[in-house]
Amino acid sequence: MASDVTVRGAGVFGLSIAWACLQRGASVQVIDPHGPASGASGGIVGALAPHVPDQWNPKKAFQFESLLMAEDFWSDVALASGLPTGYARSGRVQPLADDAAVALARSRAQGARDLWQGHAIWQVTDAAPGDLIPDSPTGLWVHDTLSGLIQPRDATRALAQALTRAGVPILTEGPDSGAVVWATGWQGLQDMTAAHSRMVGAGVKGQAALLDVDARGQAQAFAGGVHIVPHHDGTTAVGSTTERDFDDPGTTDDQLDTVIAAARAAVPALRDAAVIARWAGVRPRSRSRAPMLGAHPFRPGQFVANGGFKIGFGMAPKVAQVMAGLILGGCDEIPDDFRAAANL
Repeated sequence: MASDVTVRGAGVFGLSIAWACLQRGASVQVIDPHGPASGASGGIVGALAPHVPDQWNPKKAFQFESLLMAEDFWSDVALASGLPTGYARSGRVQPLADDAAVALARSRAQGARDLWQGHAIWQVTDAAPGDLIPDSPTGLWVHDTLSGLIQPRDATRALAQALTRAGVPILTEGPDSGAVVWATGWQGLQDMTAAHSRMVGAGVKGQAALLDVDARGQAQAFAGGVHIVPHHDGTTAVGSTTERDFDDPGTTDDQLDTVIAAARAAVPALRDAAVIARWAGVRPRSRSRAPMLGAHPFRPGQFVANGGFKIGFGMAPKVAQVMAGLILGGCDEIPDDFRAAANL
């Protein structure tokens, strides 16, 4: 098996895989022409929210395991880098709009008891915790304790710093050495589509904003179709749009204004909050909507880790573990739905 690893891509998937390979004793280099956190991993929202606990499948199980791994993973990164990642498992609240939503939420509470194995709860409550409580027509909310949050840009930079401190070069260009992992985001999906006869994946633009609301340590919220995430630096992120067609990956427009208005309408604490920053970027979405992991379909003998889309940070600890196991030990624990073939 490989002892040298080249990771192409310095987003959260690429850097996490590099970190996991380093922990297993590999000699690692990272190559990205734009540097760490330059793509979607330089975003600002960072909602590590689980899929609902029903209709269980390998993707949901994989995400569940990854969310449970997150605290140790990001604590190690923070310690090694000396930088904050913004990670916290502080939970999430969601308003319930009507009796049907309440009934469905109660059924999912039973699913969480069965599927989450006592590691977290999903409950219907009339006393939602935190400062970012959305208005609820029924006076009831879902509160789960599995959801976490992270500051994506800070976490990606902390990963890069941890690797650099450990002697891993992060280069803008250079030759490959050893096993090669392509974690090149939406442009990588475009390249695979160009090499194939149908769409393998594409970029989906998202726009988000930071508001001047300090709710550090409080539960995040999901309401009005918007994630509302309180960060460690005293800002609160809201986002994001889902744009399959776009002209400029990095500009914001009135679609973000709609997101901000929806967040303010849903959560009273945000109604007079000033906008500190606006952000736009493009997230990689595979055709199957699941991460694409394992053997690269168009580069024989090489590997791919792509398609994190909106759940990349939540999936990253487990993605790193299984990819390092495959690359360095030949241990293949990748779910069938995550293989490149599911997108071909």
